[in-house]
Parts: sequence; structure tokens; C-alpha cells
Amino acid sequence: MATQNPISALPSPAHPMANPGYGKRGAPDQGPLRRDSFAHLPLRARYLAGFIDALPEHAAMDAKTLAKAQPLYGQAAVRSALNELSAAGHLRRVRRLSDTGSVDGTTRWVFHTYWSRTTRSDEWWARFLEGDVPEPETAGIPQAPERSDAYRRLAQLGLRDPRLTLSAADCAALEAAAAEWLAREPDPQIFTQAMTAGLPGVVHSARAFVASRLRDKLPPERARHAAAPAPARRTLMECTDCGRPGRHEALPGGLCRECR
Repeated sequence: MATQNPISALPSPAHPMANPGYGKRGAPDQGPLRRDSFAHLPLRARYLAGFIDALPEHAAMDAKTLAKAQPLYGQAAVRSALNELSAAGHLRRVRRLSDTGSVDGTTRWVFHTYWSRTTRSDEWWARFLEGDVPEPETAGIPQAPERSDAYRRLAQLGLRDPRLTLSAADCAALEAAAAEWLAREPDPQIFTQAMTAGLPGVVHSARAFVASRLRDKLPPERARHAAAPAPARRTLMECTDCGRPGRHEALPGGLCRECR
């Protein structure tokens, strides 16, 4: 019988890793792991939640690999448990256009499974996957001091690519330049794409690199009455069960209508 303590469901150190750029991605602002973190879940999903939570970033998250990596459940049971975790708000599968296309110029997608130890609503996941990381819930406690949108966009770059993780001092130093950038092009996806696309293999100084991008990729000033074109959609949510892509509003709980 499966243990009811998710902390004991530890993965093997030899758990397979996904290809670079794929696999498990942690969501921000997660609460600490506690004995009752997954007590609201059915037993099978509770066990698998503890197992997944202990996996490292970029670990393979497909049902076949997860079924082989733990001793209790087969592939069909793992798929059902993943659906339960998705419906409960712990997991979302997405596909995102690669920043660097394939050598023949065709479109290439990368696939992530985002994991949150803390349950999230459909609205939270929608905002997060659009590039806007919602503020953590603070039970009515005011945030002080409040940060500008430019500061928050800079701070969130490390969520998209860890090579661009900035310190608080870095964000403060670059805040004015980012604010000027966003005043000319306020779309957060365009800003994030401009900062993170085509990175070199090694970024020796995230602060210097972002400062250079803020200068070199500064958008032109817009005509006062010019209508901004809608940016191309670069991120699609996938049904946790069948993998069908779609807009977040068509996949409540991370599941398409047929799989629900």
C-alpha cells in the first residue's frame, strides 16, 4: 500500500533528465514542503506529488518515465494521477516557441511541465504562462516597498532563463532603463523575448548583458496614434492527459473537454 507521507516518496538519484530546455520547471513563490502539503489529494496523486516535488529541475516528466522511476504505479495509473494533480492546480504542461529555430528554418517547440507545490487557480496559471508572475498571496499584509513594473519584469527574467537571474541591486540599477524600454513597448512578452532570445552559451554577467540588451534593443518611439500589432502567441498550454494544445480558457484544470 502506498505511503501517505509524500516526503518519503523520494525519486532515485538516477532519474532521467529531459533534453536541455525541456522537462520539469518549478513555479515561483511556492510554500515550504510540509507533511500535509498534499493531504487534499487522493492517495495515488498524493504519493506521486511527493515524488515529483523531489525531482530536480529539467527532470523528465512524461508518464512512461515516471512509471518506471517509482515502484508503486504503472503508466496508466500515473497518467490518471497526473490528471488529478493538474485539476487540483499543481501542474500544467505547456509548449513554447524556441528562441532559436531549427537549422532549416522550421518552427521548433520546446515542452515544459510546470510544477507548483502550492495549489494555483486557472487564473494564476494563465497569468504566469503569459509572462506575468502574480504576486504571492499575503493574507492582506501590504507589500512594502512596492516595486515598479520595470523592476518586476527584470526580476522575472531569471524565471525564463536562469542565466539572466538578477540580484535586487541589479534590478534597481537597471530599473530606469527598463522603464524607458517598457514605455515604448509595454507588452511583457515582447520585453521578455527581447531580453532572453538568442543567449550565448555562457553569460558571464547577467547585469551587463541585460544592460546591453536594454540599450541595443530599445524600441523606437511610437507614433502617438499608431496601433500596435498583436504579438504572435509564443506559449500554448497543453492538455495534461492527451497533449492537445489550446488557450488556457479552453483547458480548465489543465484538461481539455474530452479528457475532463
